[in-house]
Amino acid sequence: MAKNLVPSEKSLAITQIKSVIGGKQNQRDTLRSLGLKRIGHTVVRTADAVTVGMVNTVPHLVKVEEAE
Repeated sequence: MAKNLVPSEKSLAITQIKSVIGGKQNQRDTLRSLGLKRIGHTVVRTADAVTVGMVNTVPHLVKVEEAE
């Protein structure tokens, strides 16, 4: 579900599943801006345009689920 998300009013649970070691600097900055600090760390965010854009930048590093 992490690929091609669209903005909505839903809440997303975003979990980091891969390391950023060896990754590009903008990908590291994107994960930090989302609030993710380590593998397995999960944050809950609303699916606004900014958050969706950040998740679509690093879909290979995160797992996205609809939060309850």
